[in-house]
Amino acid sequence: MSRLKIGMVQQSCCADRNSNIKKSIAGIRKAAAEGAGLVVLQELHAGLYFCQTEDTACFDQAETIPGPSTDTFGALAKELGIVIVTSLFERRAPGLYHNTAVILEMDGSIAGKYRKMHIPDDPGYYEKFYFTPGDLGFTPIDTSVGRLGVLVCWDQWYPEAARLMAMAGAEMLIYPTAIGYDPRDAEDEKERQREAWITIQRGHAVANGIPVISVNRVGFEKDPSGVGAGARFWGNSFAAGCQGEFLARAGENGEKVLVVEIDKKRSEEIRRIWPYLRDRRIDDYGDLVKRYRD
Repeated sequence: MSRLKIGMVQQSCCADRNSNIKKSIAGIRKAAAEGAGLVVLQELHAGLYFCQTEDTACFDQAETIPGPSTDTFGALAKELGIVIVTSLFERRAPGLYHNTAVILEMDGSIAGKYRKMHIPDDPGYYEKFYFTPGDLGFTPIDTSVGRLGVLVCWDQWYPEAARLMAMAGAEMLIYPTAIGYDPRDAEDEKERQREAWITIQRGHAVANGIPVISVNRVGFEKDPSGVGAGARFWGNSFAAGCQGEFLARAGENGEKVLVVEIDKKRSEEIRRIWPYLRDRRIDDYGDLVKRYRD
């Protein structure tokens, strides 16, 4: 399968899980109706972004794999005959939780999962309180629509993660995401943050010669503690081609279902004229495994 249509569901979320799930399902159905064979959902789309505060009660939102989400979206994948990339708060064992993307095959089975490797800890993004760093490595998932390099949000800032996925044969990079502004930031600072986020991911497409699919949530979510100003998620979900060119892009405000067609043969064509993998000086990269060179 050379040409593939990919659906991207950018949505806002509320405190009602069922409402969020229904919205995700509606977006998937819309994308499938437009011919998408692969549909990607945003990070933690079943609920509010609870990591704005540290609250042990939030662990009650976690679920097992298999579990409610994989059952629901697996059945939908089978019904529609598509592959779905979903995201959930995984309860692996008592006291052990992950931020996990699950890839569901078109027969409804679990093709694989990816546990978020890079875990942030910043004001409004207290993820280290909730999530254990992933232990599955940067391993693409083989599916009926191709080999998917699925990463999650904070991973998107790290060229090493993108490179390792590409080196393992990923045909595209997929980033379910939940990122936004502090509403108190100045407008020029907001623009810098958003454009940095877009630029770094387009750079991964260029440096590896593969498409990038990035799906972010949208809308304002208040800080439940009342201490912070909340988060305004900036949307801007997009798909970039092998040279970083925009193939599709959603806006900053409002929900959107995007469907974009990619030609996987183009990676081969681009890598022949921009052979970054060929020219890497792997004999001199040993220091990359150090935290810093003193």
